[in-house]
Amino acid sequence: MKFRELSVPNAFVFDPAVHGDDRGVFLESFRAESLEQATGRAFDLRQANVSVSRHGVVRGIHFADVPRGQAKYVTVLAGSVIDVVIDIRVGSPTFGQWDSVELTADNHRAVFISEGLGHLFVATSDSATVHYLTTDSYRPEREHSLHPLDPTIALRLPLDAADVILSPRDEAAPSLDDALAAGILPRYDDCLAAYAAAARS
Repeated sequence: MKFRELSVPNAFVFDPAVHGDDRGVFLESFRAESLEQATGRAFDLRQANVSVSRHGVVRGIHFADVPRGQAKYVTVLAGSVIDVVIDIRVGSPTFGQWDSVELTADNHRAVFISEGLGHLFVATSDSATVHYLTTDSYRPEREHSLHPLDPTIALRLPLDAADVILSPRDEAAPSLDDALAAGILPRYDDCLAAYAAAARS
């Protein structure tokens, strides 16, 4: 099992050991001890979600209020996506920066996203099934979106803007600057406190 931190701090990509023979393959898609060793914190599993998206669907940029926040562990069960992590933590040294990872049913990678970071993925196959574990239950009153095509963030998505398929919620989402002015973005200090609390649990 190999973890490496992305260029956005507190986000990691995980490459599992895949064991194959003439029957197929076996792998550990999630192992708490390995995640804790790599990240220095516990993962308090509260909910598991599955989404199925057609080609061109973009889900995000999503984030939750901190505290409590919602860390995520994301894998792909079928098809492929580009998974993107954006630092939207006010006061972070890497505020506004982002990094991306290709997740496919063949490479078996996973991405771990700490509380307070923005998250997006775009389906790059005809259909993509994404599975993600979270450290808090879905609480709509604490969930927020940023517009994925915000030129200030300037994500490089693998399709033309005209081909992007968004939910009404994401289509109406504010820009990063508007969200900053409205005071809805997570604060870096609050996020660090959340990570420290997870390390003590």
